[in-house]
Amino acid sequence: MLSPRFRFLGSVASLTTRTFSRGPVSLQGKAPDMSEGNAHLLMSNVRNRLREIVGASTNWRDHQQALADRLSLSNQLAGSQDELPVRRMKDSYIEAHLPLGTDPTLREKYLNYLKGVRFGRILEDLDSLADMRKQIIHPDCDIKFTGHVTWVGKTSIEAKMHMSQYHGGAYTPVLDATFVMVARDPENKRAAFVNPLKPEGIEEEKLFHQGEINKTRRIELSTASLLKVAPTAEERKIVHSLFLNTLDSKTVSFRSRVLPPNSVWMEDAKVKGLEICHPQERNIFNRIFGGFLMRKAYELGWANACVYGGCRPNLVAVDDILFRKPVEIGSLLLLSSQVCYTEGKYIQVRVHTEVLDPLTRQHNTTNVFHFTFVTDKDVPNIVPQSYGESMLYLDGKRHFNQTLESQ
Repeated sequence: MLSPRFRFLGSVASLTTRTFSRGPVSLQGKAPDMSEGNAHLLMSNVRNRLREIVGASTNWRDHQQALADRLSLSNQLAGSQDELPVRRMKDSYIEAHLPLGTDPTLREKYLNYLKGVRFGRILEDLDSLADMRKQIIHPDCDIKFTGHVTWVGKTSIEAKMHMSQYHGGAYTPVLDATFVMVARDPENKRAAFVNPLKPEGIEEEKLFHQGEINKTRRIELSTASLLKVAPTAEERKIVHSLFLNTLDSKTVSFRSRVLPPNSVWMEDAKVKGLEICHPQERNIFNRIFGGFLMRKAYELGWANACVYGGCRPNLVAVDDILFRKPVEIGSLLLLSSQVCYTEGKYIQVRVHTEVLDPLTRQHNTTNVFHFTFVTDKDVPNIVPQSYGESMLYLDGKRHFNQTLESQ
């Protein structure tokens, strides 16, 4: 069985550039010192401190008003990266605490029906600030989040977050997550430059080099996407074999399809949901908070895996969460989860989210999520019927194999 892992790679979010055009800034407003454990605060204060740093309002405003308020920031943008001072990795270090062990009211918000911790809530917290090293998250022990920037390009930043929990007299690692964000101008019309990063020491050099590898990997994955290029020769054989297994031997017809034993048509392995995006779920830029989207997608994907496997699954991996477009306040958010690949006890679920404009009836994709779950028994085989479903099957297989390789 795979050891539990949580990976968060290839995400794209928006950064304000105000933070990077001035002196060293942390969530405490000063350059932190990792050795002294500075830059730590409660998780409940993170968003408020971020609002102070970027000058965002604490009250909700419509998008046009918020955009007008941000236009004054344009004169603070750097004309090139060379104009910005070099930063060190420890300049961005942050530490935030979640006091589950001492705050019963807070603990209630994180409990699930099995008296464990809701993983969707953890996803929300990580996005405010990913290999999962420990499957059990204790509901009555304090949690600590730490992280810092590990790589930068000209307009993009990679930051690594770490979650640990105090249990048995010490903090032990629970999960790691890698976030990639792009800097945009105040009007969100073009990219903006970020401060160059200078690694110090062998360990930081390794982190920076890994960031370069991750960038190359993201480019390769995008180039090889099944939405752009045809499947490989081996993958085409897999699709053809799946097709042959569903032919009715009695009729010998391309139109006559039968479901093999212990199998489920892909069409019958969907669960859908709808969210009305209220201001309550906004981020500091008056858009829907990415962590909220992550939590809703995870819960829908878990529910789908639960129904499909006939038991309560455990999370193995989260991979390639892509934020393609921001979600505006008042949007109708459609979520569709699909079991797209299975192997033994494992279930690969893809969750697609899109915004529906009720006036034009246009659908725009906002996010794509990939979750790997494991159950305590073998699950039915998922079987595609159409060519489109076959591409979903191959895409799910690619993500599952990538999870295997990373163990």
